[in-house]
Amino acid sequence: MSEDELNLGVLCFIPYRAMETRVMEALARAGFDDITPAQGRVFQRIGPNGTRVSDLAEQARVSKQTTTFLVDQLEKAGYVERVQDPTDARARLVRVAARGHAAGVVAKVVEAEVESEWTRHLGKRDAGHLRRALTRLREITDPYR
Repeated sequence: MSEDELNLGVLCFIPYRAMETRVMEALARAGFDDITPAQGRVFQRIGPNGTRVSDLAEQARVSKQTTTFLVDQLEKAGYVERVQDPTDARARLVRVAARGHAAGVVAKVVEAEVESEWTRHLGKRDAGHLRRALTRLREITDPYR
């Protein structure tokens, strides 16, 4: 790698941020203008059956205190709800609420649009190679997959 080349991490981060920006803009236009990128990064880690705050914090790589604050904000805005964990009566799960599901629909549409644009730009073959390479890289970089 030459001195002026960006490392692979930055090269992955730049398109991620571009997609995140497009999603956030679309959410705001659709009336979900009270969610922040930080809240969105925690929100997207909520599992289909709910996730504990401690697990969200670990996956988002932020403190439990920060995650609790972000979840509190998401709950007040109606994006998530806290429910009892059926496997542990003392624990609570964060689960996506109806408003969160509605925002998720908007986000998925934009994600598909962006991926389609990227595929047109790269070509189907290169886009497929990129997806396969990043999926393989996830094997050694994503302990939560």
